[in-house]
Amino acid sequence: MLSFQPMPLTRKAEPFNHPDWLFEVKWDGFRCLAYIEHGRCRLVSRNGNEFKSFPTLNSALPQECHTKRAVLDGEIVCLDRKGNSQFKNLLFRRDEPRFYAFDLLSFDGEDLRYFPLAERKHSLRGVVPQQGKRLLYCDHVEGQGERLFRLACKRDLEGIVAKRKFDPYLPDKAKWYKIRNRNYSQWVGREKLFERERSTDPNWHYWNVCASASDQLVEA
Repeated sequence: MLSFQPMPLTRKAEPFNHPDWLFEVKWDGFRCLAYIEHGRCRLVSRNGNEFKSFPTLNSALPQECHTKRAVLDGEIVCLDRKGNSQFKNLLFRRDEPRFYAFDLLSFDGEDLRYFPLAERKHSLRGVVPQQGKRLLYCDHVEGQGERLFRLACKRDLEGIVAKRKFDPYLPDKAKWYKIRNRNYSQWVGREKLFERERSTDPNWHYWNVCASASDQLVEA
């Protein structure tokens, strides 16, 4: 199976409307690529490290995905009863993880990176179950970024992501923008949380990985 590099996100200060753009909720979790093949699944971070602590996802994604071979781009999250992502529950494994898929990079061995985003998302909808338990489809709205951003802020979500709907999955030919909710409550104290836990836990490697993830999330 081909190896892929996740599309980078560039920060943008304010939301906007445009008919050529799709807008999605920005979920607060661990960004990763899911490589599904031969009944198995590998979850690989954007730095190329494999997540080893989500066995339920490793086993559930191949079962729920409607194809035997695929590469999905998405976010590992834990959701509360309102459907909001809860980062601490994910970090400390207090709840069952789920995978929000927002792009399809490969389907049955075919490289889809050169296809427009709108076509990839249409194909993605076909491989993600409508009522999946672990594998979820990250929906979008067209054109109305400002409205989605207001809703995200009202629900105390991390923010939104803007993507041109005709772009391929190629960093030099596509732009993905992250637009953060400045008042997002779950950012408060996150850096101190990592430092405190790392100082009391002898497994320094684990907390160094978490701190790195935190840095990535701040950048995102």
